[in-house]
Amino acid sequence: MLAGYGVAVPVGAIGALIAGLAARSGWKAGAGAALGVATADGIYAVVAVLGGAALAGLIAPISTPLRWVAAVVLLALAAKTAADALRHRHDAARARDADGRMSRPAGAYFALLGLTLLNPATIVYFGALVLGRRADDGLSATHETVWVLAAFVASASWQLVIAGGGTLLGRVLTSARGRLWTALTSSAVIAVLAVVLLV
Repeated sequence: MLAGYGVAVPVGAIGALIAGLAARSGWKAGAGAALGVATADGIYAVVAVLGGAALAGLIAPISTPLRWVAAVVLLALAAKTAADALRHRHDAARARDADGRMSRPAGAYFALLGLTLLNPATIVYFGALVLGRRADDGLSATHETVWVLAAFVASASWQLVIAGGGTLLGRVLTSARGRLWTALTSSAVIAVLAVVLLV
């Protein structure tokens, strides 16, 4: 579980996106997004257990283009969120729906799953942990399965905390001005963190 928390706890662009989405679209969309991120972390944990060292070596040469793709997608999301918030600042109902498909749990799940899978650092992180443990303990298939499940549960629990925080923020800031402020703040944070990916 510590491995899962280690990759999930640092709040980056994905965490800001979950919180902003939950603030604007509610708990169900935020939870869908959170579980999409946790699923990506779980997939990477499985890949690390099955062959992390080899895959990390294959991904390393393309990690820079993957970071660029992730940054471009995040910047586009930030721009769309800000533009929709400004366009619909006087219409609270439309502001709530500005995320389109991502305002629905399934749409949020698949959008965040795909976006999180663009981060090759997670597979390198999990791969290093698995290889280090194998060298020390010689992990069995049962231990590896428990390790993957624990990493998924840790990631899911933390991402759901972020979604819950976003939902509470959304309930506190229910006015049109409050929704505009959370959307613009979320957009700014996502944009800054997208740029940081490239530095």
